[in-house]
Amino acid sequence: MLKLHSEFQRVYQRGKSAHSTSIALFYLPLSGEKKVGYTASKKVGNAVVRNRCKRRLRALFAEFSADVQDGWYVFVAKGPLFESPFENVRRDCKYVLKRTGALCGTDDNKKVLS
Repeated sequence: MLKLHSEFQRVYQRGKSAHSTSIALFYLPLSGEKKVGYTASKKVGNAVVRNRCKRRLRALFAEFSADVQDGWYVFVAKGPLFESPFENVRRDCKYVLKRTGALCGTDDNKKVLS
């Protein structure tokens, strides 16, 4: 888990980024470890809204954690995250993971030939 301000700043400055309607992702590829941090600014809403957004992001990362590469991740919640259906947020999360090159090992788009 990323906790220090300096760790977040390192990912912001040196990492790759991708944005969707409800999520922004900053990814810094580092071998040997997976660390993740979640942020939601006061622009997103009050404390209840921000905490729910971060819980949704944690659930999404847990879902995709087996398919992502090693590195440091910072997920930033945007305003629409709170009200969007979970399936839309899942699609956004997959999109930003693919855009940064963090997602690997998925065979969703391959057709099975028989």
